[in-house]
Amino acid sequence: MARQPRPLVRSDIAYSTPTHVTVRGKDLVRDVLGQMNLGDFAFLQLTGRTASPRQAAVFNALLITLVEHGMTPSAIAARMTYAGAPESLQAAVAAGLCGLGSVFVGSMEGAARMLHEALLGQPDEVDLERVAHDTVAALRERGAAIAGLGHPLHKPVDPRAQRLFEIAAENGMSGRYVALMQGIAREAERATGKALPINATGAIGAICCEFGFPWHMVRGFGVMARAIGLVGHLMEEAERPMAVEIWQRVEDEASRHLREA
Repeated sequence: MARQPRPLVRSDIAYSTPTHVTVRGKDLVRDVLGQMNLGDFAFLQLTGRTASPRQAAVFNALLITLVEHGMTPSAIAARMTYAGAPESLQAAVAAGLCGLGSVFVGSMEGAARMLHEALLGQPDEVDLERVAHDTVAALRERGAAIAGLGHPLHKPVDPRAQRLFEIAAENGMSGRYVALMQGIAREAERATGKALPINATGAIGAICCEFGFPWHMVRGFGVMARAIGLVGHLMEEAERPMAVEIWQRVEDEASRHLREA
């Protein structure tokens, strides 16, 4: 029995020669360095296409929004790991990135999936208000949270979402996914009687759908951007440490009742 040929191992992203580095068909030295900013190069790396000026404006805004969110669990995890292993900066960043899930940052993936599935196979002229009603009703029936809505601090409007939608509209990238996300927010508030503003990750999920990005890769944009923010936190931690103080306070407060018993 003849052996089947092994499948070809192939990547179309990049290759190097002794004199050149080529990324997505562009010469890194001649076409990229000094010509593209980080966000534009990220778009090229991900899609294989050069972003138009309007796409670049929106994509860069998405990434910038995700870089920094203050002392979140991911930032604290990175700082604590750095306190224990200052020789391993990459491990501290990785520890922070491991905390990007359905609650923090990863909710943008949930929003993108919700919108993608709601409009999958629907005609261009579909009634978005009906789709919004059906989507909210189905999620409420399952007892599931509606991704991309609500924020403990930003009420009644999340200013980041508001500005992202403005930038998308200014650049011709506010289509039916954005409209559906806004319709879902209205329907959720009507159905629950609660203020449920679209948060930043909800806006990002909708705009990523406008780009046509696969919903299951959307969380990756948060990983890319937050890595920058975590390095910033670790630079501050190296200069003005707080992780050891956090550790000592938690240890003291968590066990105080035992010592005082």
